[in-house]
Amino acid sequence: MTRTSGFVMIALVAGLAIGFFARDLKPETRLRSDARAKELAAIERLHKADVEVTLPQDPSALTELFSDDAVNLVFPTPAVGKKAIREAFEQFRAENPDFKVLKYAAEIKEVQIVDDWAIEVGYFEATYKLSAKGDPVNFPRTPGMRVLKRQSDGSWKFALVGLK
Repeated sequence: MTRTSGFVMIALVAGLAIGFFARDLKPETRLRSDARAKELAAIERLHKADVEVTLPQDPSALTELFSDDAVNLVFPTPAVGKKAIREAFEQFRAENPDFKVLKYAAEIKEVQIVDDWAIEVGYFEATYKLSAKGDPVNFPRTPGMRVLKRQSDGSWKFALVGLK
């Protein structure tokens, strides 16, 4: 899949999400403020785990952030499903054994929650080294969107991750 078609996929998902959240929701579907605070706290735990496992780049730990049916559009070829996501992380690690993330930050600007789904938009940036002797590379502040899926235990995992 080309980078352009990846952008088209993200635009399509974003358009569907906007339409989904813009519709008139039934009162029982809307989260009350106390329920929303509880869900946002659970989502914040996912955000903290995201930073904690991104820095050491452990493929197993990174994979555990994703739901079983997740799609990761960040890879050059989108990875669909947890197994493919794990394989992509492992392949990257094998090809870049000295890869090190020096800094990673996600600035989430908006989270919309409906039923067992959440869509968040924000900015993502990182600094990393591809090799031990390489110079640090800055991944500039980039807009992105993530779709989260509530798990049966009340936690949240990534169902779709995409960056511009």
